[in-house]
Amino acid sequence: MPQLPLRIAILECGNPPPNTDAKYHGYGGVFKAMLDAGADALSYPGLSSSSGLELTSYNVVDDQVYPSLDDIDAILITGSKHDSFADDPWILKLVKFTEEVLAQRRVRIIGVCFGHQIVGRAMGAKVGRSEKGWETSVTAIDLTKKGQEVFGRPALALHQMHRDVVFEYPEGVEELAYTNKCAVHAMYIPKRLITVQGHPEFDEEILREILATRHELGIFDKAAYDEALGRVDKYHDGVVISQTFLRFLLEE
Repeated sequence: MPQLPLRIAILECGNPPPNTDAKYHGYGGVFKAMLDAGADALSYPGLSSSSGLELTSYNVVDDQVYPSLDDIDAILITGSKHDSFADDPWILKLVKFTEEVLAQRRVRIIGVCFGHQIVGRAMGAKVGRSEKGWETSVTAIDLTKKGQEVFGRPALALHQMHRDVVFEYPEGVEELAYTNKCAVHAMYIPKRLITVQGHPEFDEEILREILATRHELGIFDKAAYDEALGRVDKYHDGVVISQTFLRFLLEE
């Protein structure tokens, strides 16, 4: 049986919008809520929202401080409003750190949205702006046969907030999921990495705030905003993904 607690370093690649930030105190808090829900649903001995998880958060944008790999079992790279293909110093540092984690075999990697893209970039895949535009709000996701096995579902529904994509699967990565707008929706290497393009950590309240903020900024016109709002309250598999992340970390 794997040793508990699972020591997960959450690499915060930005800040949530104001109301979400006030409630959760950064994306570290948002992901803590997600992982706690997954732990309670998993029914694994010694693992729950009150025991078995040791979470630490690192603001890699402003502070650019990273954990020692000796002190953790996994990193979780969060989403971000920034471009994963940009060459800002903090992004280049994050890519380099991810490459260092990939080069060893003990500490595992979870990537979400921007984090999924950073893992792809660190593995040599092309990342960039999709010509197919935004995926937003709760979206149906098709799974490969391996994806159905890993996630334990025939298909998924998950909150989305992206127009950047990983254009191809890096060599050696298992293909898990896809949509019409994004061919690379989830990547997997047993005992090494798992990533998703969607946002299992988001809920309706968080998505509503992000949509409203981006509508006010003119990023989404009224038609796109209204269309996304029409799906924001639909069922989504955030807890399923959280359970999958934890099972991945528990793989022996």
